[in-house]
Amino acid sequence: MSSLSALYPWTHSPLLINAPMAGFAGSALAAAVSKAHGFGFIGSAFDMSALATALEEASQLFFNAPVPPEGEELPIGFGVLIFLVKAEAVVPLVQKFRPAAVWLFGAGELEEYGVWADKVRGVSGTRVWVQIGSVAGAVRVAEVARPDVLVLQGLDAGGHGWEKGAGIVSLFPEAQDALVEKGFGHIHLCAAGGIADGRGVAAALALGAEGVVMGTRFLSAPETTAPTQGHREAILRTSDGGQNTVRAKVFDEVRGPNVWPVLFDGRGVVTDSYTDFAGGGGIEEVRRLYKEAVEGEGKGFAEGNRRVTVWAGTGVGLVRRIQPAREIVEEVREGARAALQRAKERL
Repeated sequence: MSSLSALYPWTHSPLLINAPMAGFAGSALAAAVSKAHGFGFIGSAFDMSALATALEEASQLFFNAPVPPEGEELPIGFGVLIFLVKAEAVVPLVQKFRPAAVWLFGAGELEEYGVWADKVRGVSGTRVWVQIGSVAGAVRVAEVARPDVLVLQGLDAGGHGWEKGAGIVSLFPEAQDALVEKGFGHIHLCAAGGIADGRGVAAALALGAEGVVMGTRFLSAPETTAPTQGHREAILRTSDGGQNTVRAKVFDEVRGPNVWPVLFDGRGVVTDSYTDFAGGGGIEEVRRLYKEAVEGEGKGFAEGNRRVTVWAGTGVGLVRRIQPAREIVEEVREGARAALQRAKERL
């Protein structure tokens, strides 16, 4: 079986991947990561016209043309939150832009991944990636969707994931063993969740990962589209992520009803909205205070009244400065190699 890096010849090992963070990971970040010999992904949510624009921008960056030349694939991928959009709106983009991968996430029922995977494969040679957060889920997705890649996401991850789960250190090996036992040992596995530097990448590689996903680390990159400067500042000032981030559904409730399937919640920086709600405050009052804060002078980031949701994983304390995406990829890759060499010397 070919290695994952061999399937994507522009990449170098260890293979580093930016998470397809909707609203944050656009064409500039994806292109920068892939040009640094990683694997860049564009995130998407509701707006498929915005995704089409981002794919055109990426094609311009690689080929100086709005679509890849005939016979070429776009050396990035894009992510789809499949509970938000219909496959019929996404498949034409796969056919037109020929991305190297489509990353599926957010299914209310695991069988939906099989339907999507068939439709994506029906129009191109694009490989299908699926993100999942449990051992049983990984096996079921393998059965129904036959993904080329499974991204195993641990609970330390920032942003959205399954509400119930395990850290990547226990999730990955158990899922890998279960997949091998069921005859799915050929599926490539990537690790995600709380990984923010070379030491974390080295640990994931030791677990058996062929690729390693980082989201929070890339929030410091200028190429990332932060909704406000306050988001990036919040990432850089937050430390001790196990104490100062938390998984909670209220992060999706502050602006209105939560649209995510029931299996999911999200990890973000602890805010006053979270503290009020956890302390017994009603959701309507939490929403009122949120609206007042974001419309006020501090835009929801004022000292003592920080209410805007800032998605971040427990590795946020390792993100200490603004850093170009290429530099992040190169620094983390070399850090992983050095960490593995140090470990080898201890044996």
